[in-house]
Amino acid sequence: MTNPLLDDRDVAFTLYGVLGAESLLGLPHFEEHSRETFDAFVSVAARFAREAVFPATRALDEDPPRLVDGRVLVSPRLHTLWPKLREMGVIAAARPFEVGGQQLPLAISTAASLYLMAANPALFGFPGLTAGAAHLIEEFGSEALKALYLEPMHEGRFTGTMALTEPHAGSSLADVSTRARPAGDHYLISGSKIFISGGDQDLSENIVHMVLARIEGAPSGIRGVSLFLVPRLRFGVSGLEPNDVGVSGLIHKIGWKALPSVVLSLGEGGDCRGWLVGAPHQGISCMFQMMNEARIMVGANGVATASVAYHESLGYARERPQGRLATSKDPQLPQVPIIEHADVRRMLLRQKAIVEGGMSLLLQTALYADRASHAATEGERQHAQVLLDLLTPVTKSFPAEKGFESTVLALQIHGGYGYTSEYLPEIFFREQKLNSIHEGTTGIQGLDLLGRKVVAHNGAAMRAFAEEIARTCERAAAAGVAASWIGALTGAAVEVSELTKELAQRGRSGDVEGMLCHSADYLELFSTTVIAWQWLLQAAAAREAMASGSSERDFLEGKLAAAQYWLRTELPRVPALVTLCRENEDSYLTMRPSWF
Repeated sequence: MTNPLLDDRDVAFTLYGVLGAESLLGLPHFEEHSRETFDAFVSVAARFAREAVFPATRALDEDPPRLVDGRVLVSPRLHTLWPKLREMGVIAAARPFEVGGQQLPLAISTAASLYLMAANPALFGFPGLTAGAAHLIEEFGSEALKALYLEPMHEGRFTGTMALTEPHAGSSLADVSTRARPAGDHYLISGSKIFISGGDQDLSENIVHMVLARIEGAPSGIRGVSLFLVPRLRFGVSGLEPNDVGVSGLIHKIGWKALPSVVLSLGEGGDCRGWLVGAPHQGISCMFQMMNEARIMVGANGVATASVAYHESLGYARERPQGRLATSKDPQLPQVPIIEHADVRRMLLRQKAIVEGGMSLLLQTALYADRASHAATEGERQHAQVLLDLLTPVTKSFPAEKGFESTVLALQIHGGYGYTSEYLPEIFFREQKLNSIHEGTTGIQGLDLLGRKVVAHNGAAMRAFAEEIARTCERAAAAGVAASWIGALTGAAVEVSELTKELAQRGRSGDVEGMLCHSADYLELFSTTVIAWQWLLQAAAAREAMASGSSERDFLEGKLAAAQYWLRTELPRVPALVTLCRENEDSYLTMRPSWF
């Protein structure tokens, strides 16, 4: 069986049957498109991913980048794939026509990207990071910077990075120490950045780094950090010339090996020039645009890798004969495919529930991003924006954490073959783990969700979320979904809402530690509820399709089985997690370092 990476039926069902993405065509921003142009873009990406990128998976994993004489050289296979990826226009797919984009909805460009990520997440890192960096310039850069950099970045002649992390600071951006000294129309940058994905390579003409640094005399902490455009090569009188940006080390990762991760040295020769993007000391607020986009991109990678692993294990389970059914007493009977064994189906159904629930959430979040920017009224845009903000930490962390669990199940289904390099699951296993760490660890996402997102604007996001759940329950009831399923989601949503109010009150009373000490458990229970919401949506859409006489009966029955699985085996875990948060179980708070 050839791995399809994603199920085309599922992508179309989720986009149109569940989420109603065609409604975007009624907005002026997207009126030049049609369902046909949407599907054509997704189809081109799927075909390229299946025919060109996925067959290179093992070769790219076995031929990581090399640091030679101060430059990073990538696999020759990338030099074949990169030009074709550029030609597809994936970098600027969702950007406006006037800046060279295709003005597609983010929901559609994300659906197309999922195929490319499933085929090889490292390869998609180049266009994904470039798109985010270019969007920063488009939104906050001067007209001069836009004129110099947007076109070559959107065309893929220049690539982009986000250079935030420093060796001593990790995720603590308040401790950024890279310096920026005013020098006329630019600043002289000095410092070091680490874990910079795509920070050097021999694919593109130039690399544009979006760098966080502190202007001399700036206040300490977050409020003193500014954002700068720092190219590897700067524009000079005679063309591009070196900009005192060097590579002092190459990071050797367990996965995503085709995408180099480097240590950057800025200004060792005293002449690294950077140009301010946005206002001075507003670098973090500007950078959050790219960081949030990157977090959604990481969630997409989590879904994509879990999907390709699921389809790999599904194909294996259908073809691998082993053993006989428990009811069979005749050892002379032929062996059955392992998918006939109940425990294998248990693992496959869990994979399916995670993968398809995660994809539904991801595309839902992308749809909110489209509406936040382009909905017809200010009220609709604000409603979508608060939901986008609320769901971003979940969209990043659920596919990363549960996607890893799903990928582990793919390896388990392969049995002894699963942990051998002759089979692909061990590659997916390694690549998936990165998603729970980069662009903010899961712990950071939990703190962000509970400490900021659910309490922002006096709980406006939670009220908007409650409205979405109520609409879903109404749709499910009208479609004939089991009342017990609807009641289960309604009950969980009420518990989450009440707990959120209690924890918010703790924080307002000054007990911040008491509010946040179980943020990981809160993220888990909130995510479980969010995915239950998405599965109830899918169950409603499946019932609607059945009622309309759809011929895809097996596909729709599979949707209902996965919805039942999540609503009846995962959602019941929410009350126990609520109790942990409410009672503030304090074993690890009281645990002293010397006791370990």
